[in-house]
Parts: sequence; C-alpha cells; structure tokens
Amino acid sequence: MKRTFLITGASKGIGLALAQRLAERGHNVIGIARNRTDAFPGPLHTLDLSERTANAQLARIVKDSDVDGVINNVGLVKAEPLGNIAVETLEDVMRVNLHPALMAVQAALPGMRSRGWGRIVNISSLTVLGSVQRTSYAAGKAALVSFTRSWALELAPTGITVNAVSPGPTETELFRANNPVGSEGEARYLSGVPMGRFGQPDELAAAIEFLLSDDAAFITGQTLHVDGGASIGRSSL
Repeated sequence: MKRTFLITGASKGIGLALAQRLAERGHNVIGIARNRTDAFPGPLHTLDLSERTANAQLARIVKDSDVDGVINNVGLVKAEPLGNIAVETLEDVMRVNLHPALMAVQAALPGMRSRGWGRIVNISSLTVLGSVQRTSYAAGKAALVSFTRSWALELAPTGITVNAVSPGPTETELFRANNPVGSEGEARYLSGVPMGRFGQPDELAAAIEFLLSDDAAFITGQTLHVDGGASIGRSSL
C-alpha cells in the first residue's frame, strides 16, 4: 500500500537515502531540511529547526500532509568537554533533538489514529552508551529513546508503532568532512567498530524502512543498533 512519510534532516546522509528508498517503493515522501537539494524525490520544505518558530511551521506541514509515518532524523551536535559546557549549549542541543520530534508526532497523531495505522521512527545515536565530549548530544539522543519507549506504550493499542534506530559511525558527507580518509579521527572511530568499516547511509535507511513496513507491525518500543557491532564491544581478533 502506498503511504506518506515525513522525514526531518532529509537533504543528505541517512535522511536522503531513506527518502530515495521509500520513493523507489512507490511511497510519497515529504522532507524537512535547512538546505534544498535536487536529489530529494518529493516536496522538500526548507526549515531551520534550530529556530523556535519553525516548530509551528513543521506541525502545520505534518497536519496538511496527513502523513502515515514520521522519521525524526534531525539533530544537533555541539562537542564540548565536561567543564566547558554552557547551559545554553545544552538547551540548544536538547531543543533541536527533541522539540521537532514532539511537535511532528503530535501533529501526525490524529490522522494515524483515525486510520488505525502509523509508524514513528526516532533516530538516536551510539553516543547514548557513552562518548567523550558528547554530554549534550548524548543526553538529547537518550531522551529520544525514552520518548520511543513511552510513546510505544501509550500507542500500543492503536496500530501505531514507535521505534528507534541507533546508528554507529556512518559515512555521510558531514562525517567525512570532520574525519577525512587517513585522519586520526577516522582511525579512532574505526577502532571501535568490530566489523572494521563504516556504515553506509543506505544500510541505515534499509533498517529504518523495515521498521516503517507492515512486516514490522509487532515491533514497538525497541532501539535497533545498526553499528557494525560497536554497541557490543571491540573484537579481539
């Protein structure tokens, strides 16, 4: 069946890869992003979700589009060591990671409830298991996991499922800009992945696509780590 899915953070990386996969399956995709791209296979609304006023616009877009599923992919990272973290930084990061997710889901709920079908996927992060200089970001992504579990319980009888996907190091444009091939950063990230390679955006998109499908109807409240084994420890081989 053809569905309509809304994706935040949709202009590149995992969000764009997911949009392209869904469109190839015949679904409608609606994107939210700060910047435009001709590669997005559907309507793409340019919104900066770090601005407080943008959340009301996001809610209107969700309601007007009568979406069947929401993928909360937008995020903000501000790396700072403990001792130098301003309260304002924590507030900014928490706001971007959490407020749009809450607003989009609440705007989508009436339509999902009326149809007795809905899918919500929150994009978390491996950093929730512990990461240096990621106090704010990890807190925001951990809160998304908490949202996932609470919403799943509340919506379990309705036909709406809520799950999270937690990516490990993924070879997006942003990741490569910060960790060039052969750099110390690349080596550090690779050392923590037992598979010895980075994830590809389309591999993450495939996992998200499954959770959006009818085949995943009995899965809710779960966090799926797609990380090459990074969440289970380092290989001794």
